[in-house]
Amino acid sequence: MNIIELKERQNISDNINLSRIYSQLGELLKELKNKELPHKIIESINQDIEDLNSTSHADKELVKLVKQKQTKIIKLIEKEVKIVPKNYYRNLWLVLGLSAFGVPIGVAFGLSVGNLGLLAIGLPIGMVIGIAIGSRMDKKAYEEGRQLDIEIKY
Repeated sequence: MNIIELKERQNISDNINLSRIYSQLGELLKELKNKELPHKIIESINQDIEDLNSTSHADKELVKLVKQKQTKIIKLIEKEVKIVPKNYYRNLWLVLGLSAFGVPIGVAFGLSVGNLGLLAIGLPIGMVIGIAIGSRMDKKAYEEGRQLDIEIKY
């Protein structure tokens, strides 16, 4: 079973954001066609693409729908077959590093000095830790051949 094509839309060239996100989804689908995916996952992707192809939404509603479907597809392939786009883990761990490492480091530093206003010092430290962990995971995914040749930009 093959992944179906994304329908060409004539009215998206007016909206730059819609045009960019729509073409990005098309590139993601092309990359997924080159990978060996289970039948169940292909069916799920095809259902999402059929929903997009049959929708009559335009502009902001279509941008929102395309982003939702793209995120759903990426999460599905990451969860089921561990295939990810470039810098997927870096972007994920950037946020996790800020919240899981940066805030506690900042609070500890602020309390030790006696000024909680220094909480923000921990945020860049957590961000760097998160980026380092995520980059290492991206490198491992690349070495194992689990990385798609596309970077998703939101």
